[in-house]
Amino acid sequence: MGVIVVAEDHEDIRYVLTRSLERAGHQVVAAADGAAALAAVREHVPDLVITDVDMPHMTGLDLCRAIRSDQELQHIPVVLASGSMLPGDSRATEAGASALLLKPFVPGQLVELVSNLLTAWPAAGRPPAAG
Repeated sequence: MGVIVVAEDHEDIRYVLTRSLERAGHQVVAAADGAAALAAVREHVPDLVITDVDMPHMTGLDLCRAIRSDQELQHIPVVLASGSMLPGDSRATEAGASALLLKPFVPGQLVELVSNLLTAWPAAGRPPAAG
């Protein structure tokens, strides 16, 4: 299982994300805004980041861009969680997001997405080699 940084400014959604991931066996570092999340990512170098899009101090899009522009962090998969973006939204792709999780979501959907991404991006920090 992996270390996951969760960035979500709404306490109830942050709780659901954290609890669901912990029940699936992951270690979660929760942050209430984008700037705190970036600090947590730099400190913990997690296996995956899940971030809300609309947050104070730094949006999830800006957090994703900051992770992608840092050589030490750019390998980390980033999931954008949003109730306002639609699948295929160019902003997610432009920011370098690995996946988009649409709100509202069910915990099983979250856990499956995380599992798939952690399988695709092994702990070595790089996408798997082409077979």
